[in-house]
Amino acid sequence: MAANLMRAVRYSGYGGGAAGLEHVEVPVPAAVKDEVLVKIEAASLNPVDWKIQKGMLCPFLPRKFPHIPVSDVAGEVVDVGSEVKDFKVGDKVVSMLTTSKGGGLAEYAVAKENLTVSRPAEVSAAEGAGLLIAGLTAHQAVTQVAGVNLDGTGSRKSILITAASGGVGHYAVQLAKLGNTHITATCGARNIDFVKSLGADEVLDYKTPDGAALKSPSGQKYDVVIHCATAVPWSIFEPNLSTNGKVIEITPTFSAMLTFAKHKLTFSKKQLVPVIVSPKKENMECLVGLVKEGKLKTVIDSKHPLSKAEEAWAKCIDSHATGKIIIEP
Repeated sequence: MAANLMRAVRYSGYGGGAAGLEHVEVPVPAAVKDEVLVKIEAASLNPVDWKIQKGMLCPFLPRKFPHIPVSDVAGEVVDVGSEVKDFKVGDKVVSMLTTSKGGGLAEYAVAKENLTVSRPAEVSAAEGAGLLIAGLTAHQAVTQVAGVNLDGTGSRKSILITAASGGVGHYAVQLAKLGNTHITATCGARNIDFVKSLGADEVLDYKTPDGAALKSPSGQKYDVVIHCATAVPWSIFEPNLSTNGKVIEITPTFSAMLTFAKHKLTFSKKQLVPVIVSPKKENMECLVGLVKEGKLKTVIDSKHPLSKAEEAWAKCIDSHATGKIIIEP
């Protein structure tokens, strides 16, 4: 392989799932201005990656074909643009690539300096890569929307987290537990002990009648629901909420947006709040710091070599991973 070429995985059109991925050799991208070139040591998959391929964000994403997907990476800086101030060649980093450009399923990728943070030795590449979209979504939901203080101060909140064994859910449980909270969680039967180990006070099997109805075993009324699952109507949430309870919808559908608008217009005390992750460097640094301190962990479902990216892609589409799916070049 020529020195200026790299291995990458891409797709050339909508649809196709894992079978639509192509293994190619393409030029190594160049870091310009405020960018760093990262030699990727680990990349993390998220549901949005396969949803973009499926055309669920068409015509907005991807920006063009062929497209190298994945935005969450960790690795080593091997080149920097002329305007980069905080990083140098050899630095270990965690970077969030822009969703529109992607580029993470490759040996190298360029990342903006303002969405790149240092990765201490205590945080592995796989742990760091897993933190980004999933961890940032959980952080935003827990701290900004739910109003939980990670230092344990503030009034006690009763929180329900659905799909608590998944990528966003397993971070949300851990982050919420750092605050003054009582946590109820839902997951499949095989993951009940796992979710309890993350800090949940009570865990429901979502396939049981009480689990499907989201009823707290101890009779809690939820101040906040961090909804990481799909296909749960408002009529299930509403009777389980406290007087001013809110449902944080991390994958808002058109129906969810209508519910949000209706409750705003009618000044309902119970609210559905759609959340789209807004990545910020300081929040990335916060998450990396929590992992370094042992207060937060990335649970890794599985690791796959880039040469077998299709296996990881299919597993992500299946939506039953416990924690994060990692690809290592």
